[in-house]
Amino acid sequence: MSLRVLVVDDQGVVRAGFAAMIDAEEDMTVVGEAADGAAAVRLAEELAPDVVVMDVRMPVLDGIAATRIITGRQDAPRVLVLTTFDLDSYVFDALRAGASGFLLKDVHPAELLQGIRVVAAGESVLAPSATRRLIGHYSSGAGAGIRADTGPRELDSLTGSQRNVLTLVASGLNNSEIAGELGITVGTVKSHVNALLRKLGLRDRVQVTILAYDLGLARPNPPGAHL
Repeated sequence: MSLRVLVVDDQGVVRAGFAAMIDAEEDMTVVGEAADGAAAVRLAEELAPDVVVMDVRMPVLDGIAATRIITGRQDAPRVLVLTTFDLDSYVFDALRAGASGFLLKDVHPAELLQGIRVVAAGESVLAPSATRRLIGHYSSGAGAGIRADTGPRELDSLTGSQRNVLTLVASGLNNSEIAGELGITVGTVKSHVNALLRKLGLRDRVQVTILAYDLGLARPNPPGAHL
């Protein structure tokens, strides 16, 4: 089945360009377009897309606020945020609002299309510059311990193996790398990831990473690492 994509951008030419590029792919279909965050929230509920490609700076309701509303709903679509502005606040706010990815608008078309596929599959994607900013943020101690005193009670329900997987996900390893690190199968890793997402009430690996950093369960990788 084709991935159902909602394209959100206040610039008509940009929005049309993204929509045409996405619609040209055999495995994707653009089910709707929106010019502001409020329309995006409404259409996301009406059209039930798999992925929302979301601009940040828009009238009526900005992309961060729209993302927070959309991802807060049951059976919410994945949100891939695109922006022209490579700013710390946009990176952190987008991820904390529930976005599964953050890319710059000057990304190569093939990378954008792959990013849509990646977030639709439940994984995360970040522009290299965004990853460096996130790592630098936590390396400096600015983000450490934000929720250390009010961590989710569900954290105690994780098994030892699930905690190990959580910290390795936060360090940027993919399922195959985690399997090699722990000496288990990729299928077992997937089961652990699904279990910890369910127990912690998280949507994807981006949220796992942020939670692990906030609670001091993981330390940043060196620059150049990726989520």
